[in-house]
Amino acid sequence: MTGSGRAAEVRTLVVNPGSSSLKISLLDDGREAHDDGGPYDAIGVRFVHGGSRTSAVLVTAAVLDELEQVSGLAPLHNPPALEAARDLVERHPGVPVVACFDTAFHATMPAAATTYALPREWRERWGLRRYGFHGLSHSYAARRAAELLRRPLEELRIVTCHLGGGASLCAVRGGRSVDTTMGMTPMEGLVMQTRSGSVDPGLMLHLLQSRGVTPDELERVLDRESGLLGLTGTSGDLREVTAAIGSGSTEAVAGLAVYVHRLVREIGAMAAATGGVDALVFTGGVGEHSPDVRRAAVDRLGFLGLGIDELLNPEVSGDADVSASGATASTLVVTAREDLEIEREVRAVLA
Repeated sequence: MTGSGRAAEVRTLVVNPGSSSLKISLLDDGREAHDDGGPYDAIGVRFVHGGSRTSAVLVTAAVLDELEQVSGLAPLHNPPALEAARDLVERHPGVPVVACFDTAFHATMPAAATTYALPREWRERWGLRRYGFHGLSHSYAARRAAELLRRPLEELRIVTCHLGGGASLCAVRGGRSVDTTMGMTPMEGLVMQTRSGSVDPGLMLHLLQSRGVTPDELERVLDRESGLLGLTGTSGDLREVTAAIGSGSTEAVAGLAVYVHRLVREIGAMAAATGGVDALVFTGGVGEHSPDVRRAAVDRLGFLGLGIDELLNPEVSGDADVSASGATASTLVVTAREDLEIEREVRAVLA
């Protein structure tokens, strides 16, 4: 502690490698600081897939080798994170580098939610199970929701909706993940910008066995040429989809209807997993910035006690409660702050 009673400053460099981008921020106890190239007290690196890891961990050569083994489950995201972690360890000797995992928050899901109905031999031999993703975002959004509601997180039933280029939902009960929409890979679940989300396995077998589609082609199409892109004829960016709808595109109208239908259906499933809903939270690029998607979803969820304020919803900026008067469950918008969650996990590892 310092003489003033405040904890000593800890400058944490947060590194968030994406498939085609790299986000870097410097935080000091939740406050953004000017990055002058160091020195740093700690470094946190986001990994999409942590395999069997259930919490953040100090990076060592053995840890990096272990994470290399699961890179195939997140081929667009884990390799850049591994490269970044190795580079940071080399560039900043003596500075602790901590790996933070999007899968770790979901380690509390019960076996009933993580188990695929496949033969035990397969599940045990190849580690086939549901992991879930976007955990850093879901964890922060749930804690922030409790702050906005001024209620203990431990007593709340929350469905968090991380809607961006990738998208997933999480059922949070008592501050713990009990179910989510993504599975062993980030391709399961909701319709996304370019990813299909869940598709009948029999349909995929048909394409492979009877239509001459190769495994590589199937992977490419499901991951990068489907979702809103495949449905609407746009890039899949919701802003382009909205513009296309404004220009009279019936294809875009129908595609967005599929997106919203799947979203509403899965929110209902997450509400069943939590045993009811005290709060529905929208976060991520689409969740934060598309009042139309929020309204379209909440308008169909009145049976859960949800309602959205028609005046507040279009005007929201930052964290806000946009619940309609008389709603028995809250609808919230929370700015995605994975960087704050990474800083929090780094501090916990180094405590």
